[in-house]
Amino acid sequence: MGREVELIIPGELKEEPIFYHIIKNFDVIPNIVEASFSTEMGWAIVKFEGEPQEIERLFDFLRNKGVRINFR
Repeated sequence: MGREVELIIPGELKEEPIFYHIIKNFDVIPNIVEASFSTEMGWAIVKFEGEPQEIERLFDFLRNKGVRINFR
């Protein structure tokens, strides 16, 4: 199952390897469809493939980091 979302990443996380943590800690496959990053913020449209409960666990992690998730 897959889920496409827009991630809004605050500027204070620009030095944090968010996608590294996603790949290492969650059983999902991220596919970055489009993205833009600046010194103030970043956004990415990402399709995540995986089991629904694992994707929800990932979304909880991202929210706790301060990443906003817009469902598409």
